[in-house]
Amino acid sequence: MTHIAVIGAGITGITTAYALARRGYDVSVFDRNRYAAMETSFANGGQLSASNAEVWTRWGTIFKGLKWMMKKDAPLLVNPRPSWHKMSWMAEFMGNIPNYEANTIKSTELAIASREHLLEFAAEVGVEFDIEKRGILHVYKKKSEFDHARRVNVMLQKGGLERQELSAAEVQKLEPALKTETIGGFYTPTDFTGDIHRYARKLSEGCEKLGVIFHYKSKVTDIHHTGTGIRLDWTCKDGDEQQHFDGIVVCAGVGSRAIAAELGDRVNIYPVKGYSITVNLDDDASQAAAPWVSLLDDEAKVVTSRLGKNRFRIAGTAEFNGYNLDIRDDRVKPLRDWCETFFPDVSTEHCVPWAGLRPMLPSMMPKVGPGSKPGVYYNTGHGHLGWTLSAATAQLTADVVDSERMRNAA
Repeated sequence: MTHIAVIGAGITGITTAYALARRGYDVSVFDRNRYAAMETSFANGGQLSASNAEVWTRWGTIFKGLKWMMKKDAPLLVNPRPSWHKMSWMAEFMGNIPNYEANTIKSTELAIASREHLLEFAAEVGVEFDIEKRGILHVYKKKSEFDHARRVNVMLQKGGLERQELSAAEVQKLEPALKTETIGGFYTPTDFTGDIHRYARKLSEGCEKLGVIFHYKSKVTDIHHTGTGIRLDWTCKDGDEQQHFDGIVVCAGVGSRAIAAELGDRVNIYPVKGYSITVNLDDDASQAAAPWVSLLDDEAKVVTSRLGKNRFRIAGTAEFNGYNLDIRDDRVKPLRDWCETFFPDVSTEHCVPWAGLRPMLPSMMPKVGPGSKPGVYYNTGHGHLGWTLSAATAQLTADVVDSERMRNAA
């Protein structure tokens, strides 16, 4: 049996391990944390959103970033301190602007395909993850943002997504809990939400039932390509260990860049910090006042999801500030303020802040497929669509491993 090592137990690592194991591969997963999904996959916005598949590679993003550079509570914040990594990433980002439409369409197609696989995996394992199939509603207060949304909608339609343009009255009817005026919105009934951490943890248990071995609290210290496979060295509570594998899939999020360099590949991922707050709905009034339909405020770059009766997740912002996980109050406060503006009867007295690093490539498209050396594969760099795309890219990765195994056997 072919033995594959998966580096990383976040959402992409877990789904990749499951996709491989269900095809009969012997899989071992390595992660430095004690449990699965403890970093970027811990408390994201909760959306599975083909409707948010627009990539960011357009001049409008550049102009907004420059305008907001000195505004600490801006939706997009770039630390002006230069670094070669940041500068090279941004140069490549601008170089991908001509691919904006093509990549948005491709991202939409991947997101739609991913839904089926994700729900299939959940059904096989029996995963309960606070899923809410109530669609995702994009809301707008400015005509310029709404006009841009109409242009984006044309690209999403080319990717196969069906959305409904709504008037202000229709927005209010769809989500009566909304307490702020809008000029309209777009509604995607096929999108849905859930708890990414709960999904990943349950799927990891499903992996274990298929024979997947998890090496938690393990730090990989050396990855050596032997010519016929991969030798991994790692440290864990039992000391130093070493093992040979037939192949390796790098799913290490923002750590993938360094691992790729060790394997002779260039995967120019930059860590883009996002924040969330989980509002604990401790009283009946807050539970009644919080929305059930998932929202996306395009202007503020804020997304929401209702995680059962007692939790309301609000996430957003993008911060280019290196490998920094500090939770800053001036970045969390806009999320609380947003909640109090849109849903003033929801108490924000008890809310839990969190920050995670999105692994973003300059193209805004994930790196999926083989590396330069035999037996090396990548499934990483999903950016703000990690959960949305993970099931599809896991299947694509397993397809590539299958194809190479059959070619080598021929």
